Amino acid sequence: MSESSPRRRQTTSPVGEGLVWTSRIMAIGLSMFLPGVAGTWLDDRFGWQAFGPLGFLLGFLAALVWLTRLTKPPRAS
Repeated sequence: MSESSPRRRQTTSPVGEGLVWTSRIMAIGLSMFLPGVAGTWLDDRFGWQAFGPLGFLLGFLAALVWLTRLTKPPRAS
């Protein structure tokens, strides 16, 4: 059977499944944190005070959207 066959059995190990979820959680955490860090860097560089809090807010909203999409059941194709 070829790898692109639709009859191929999907087998995943518990370790593999754990690594998938670990990478998802880390990516969501970074998407929440890094925009705020970038905004704070911009604030320090240009002497402003708006981009740090705005970055953290946008990062939080992006992570919230990502988490919401993760909890939806997969679409049937």
